[in-house]
Amino acid sequence: MYSAESRLKALFVSGLEGNAPDYRSFLAELTRHLRGYLRKRIPQFHDDVEDLVQEILLAVHNARHTFRPDEPLTAWVHAIARYKLMDFFRTRTRREWLHDPLDDEDAIFAEADDERADARRDIGKLLDHLPDKQRLSILHVKLEGLSVAEAARLTGLTESAVKVSIHRGLKALAVRVRGVA
Repeated sequence: MYSAESRLKALFVSGLEGNAPDYRSFLAELTRHLRGYLRKRIPQFHDDVEDLVQEILLAVHNARHTFRPDEPLTAWVHAIARYKLMDFFRTRTRREWLHDPLDDEDAIFAEADDERADARRDIGKLLDHLPDKQRLSILHVKLEGLSVAEAARLTGLTESAVKVSIHRGLKALAVRVRGVA
C-alpha cells in the first residue's frame, strides 16, 4: 500500500508531465488532506476552511514549477500551506482588531496627551530668547522644514547668514538648556 507521500508525489509528477487525469486526482486527494490539516489547526474558524483550502490549492498550482522531484512533496506542500495559514491569521487578526469593542469608553477622555503641544510651547519659549535672525532661521529651516535658500528669501538674509544664524542659535540654545538643567 502506498503512503500518502508516494501516492501524491506520483500523481503530481505525472500531472506535471502532462497527465491531466492524474493532476485532477492529485488535487482531489490533496484537498482531503488539506481539509484535515486545517480543521485540526483552526477548529474555531470552521467556516473559513474551504476558502483556505482553495487558496492553498491555487498557491500549489501557481508554484508547481518550483517543485523539485528529488525533494519530498509533503514538505513542499506543507511550507505553502503553513505560509497561507499564517497569512490567514495575520489578516484575521488585523480585521478582528478593528472590531474590538472599547472596554471603557470613558477611558478615552481620562487623560489627554499634550506632550506635543507642551514641546512646541517649550521650544517657543526657548526661541524667544534668541535674536530675530537666529530665531527665524531655526524656525524656518529646522522646525518648518524649509530649505536654507527659502529661509534666506523669507528673512532677507544671505544663505550663508542663515546657516551661521542656525549654528549660533542652536549653540546658544544648548548653553541655555544646560544652564537650566
